[in-house]
Amino acid sequence: MPSLQSCFSSKSLFRPVYILFATFSLGLAGCHSAYINATVSNHTAAPISLVQVEYPSASFGTQTIAPGAEFHYRFKVLGSGTMKITWTDTTEHEQKSSGPTLNEGAEGALDITVAPDGVHWQAPPAAK
Repeated sequence: MPSLQSCFSSKSLFRPVYILFATFSLGLAGCHSAYINATVSNHTAAPISLVQVEYPSASFGTQTIAPGAEFHYRFKVLGSGTMKITWTDTTEHEQKSSGPTLNEGAEGALDITVAPDGVHWQAPPAAK
């Protein structure tokens, strides 16, 4: 019969425990991915329709944003380039506005406000 010491000195007994501990430790350390949390706000007295926001490598949008309402979207920036927003007003005219330049790795909050006096952009800080 093996001794207690020989049971605990066996590498095969501790290998599953070591793998489990290493996996758990990596999970605690976590992986960080840079994302932009965008909010498009309609501060006008009328709904805006066919809203599309273009950013480097892709775009997002929504059918309509009611007066005083917001649309939220989360995205990852791949590449770099200038942002743009287009929408249709109540007279069915397409409106456009160019925004800030985003670079790959940018993260944080991006606020786009459509107001009676134009579009206001509050961009996230530059990429780290």
